[in-house]
Amino acid sequence: MKGMISSFPLFGQSDMAREHKLRLPSEAEALPGRETSMPVPERHFVNGTPLIPPFPDGLDRAVFGLGCFWGAERYFWQIPGVFTTAVGYAGGVTPNPSYEEVCSGFTGHTEVVLVVFDPVEVSYSDLLKVFWETHDPTQGMRQGNDVGSQYRSAIYTSDEQQYAQAEQSRIQYEQSLVAAGYAPITTEIVAAPTFFYAEDYHQQYLAKVPNGYCGLGGTGVGCTVESLDSASAP
Repeated sequence: MKGMISSFPLFGQSDMAREHKLRLPSEAEALPGRETSMPVPERHFVNGTPLIPPFPDGLDRAVFGLGCFWGAERYFWQIPGVFTTAVGYAGGVTPNPSYEEVCSGFTGHTEVVLVVFDPVEVSYSDLLKVFWETHDPTQGMRQGNDVGSQYRSAIYTSDEQQYAQAEQSRIQYEQSLVAAGYAPITTEIVAAPTFFYAEDYHQQYLAKVPNGYCGLGGTGVGCTVESLDSASAP
């Protein structure tokens, strides 16, 4: 079970080991990684679309981190207008890390989902709504029982418009969360770093193992994501 592998060992470790799992490593501390990318299947296990570029013209990309990427990916591949999804690692230092290296806390990466979508069929605002509502973005370096920097909440944006939309949605949703008694949002929102594909067996994991572990759960607080145009209208 993924949650037991990644979270429970913390409780038997020293305070120093636990502290390390809850912070990002410096470049000097980070593992060296490797030049070769992880081999992944040619096609998406659920919908048969390509998992790696090139993708058809007219599609956009989004990258989200919201805890365990097994359950996170399933949320997004079910959305009409999403062409393909893949899980991987981003936001850290180590190139082409393995899952075990990411879990060690010495890569700086968080588990993420790459979402390739048709903006004519589904908007970036729609994806943001799913992102905010399907996890708790106030927990820092954890998500539920999954503890460690690889479970931090993150939005990695592909252009200035995505960044502005993500920031606006954060401000709006934080107001709703605080009103409901939650702490401020800890989600990291930055320009998209390199996306490193995760290993073959992680891709579309919950389609291959329908009863597999998924530790994600939202706050129950609804999120309304306004478009940038409507938010700026008088």
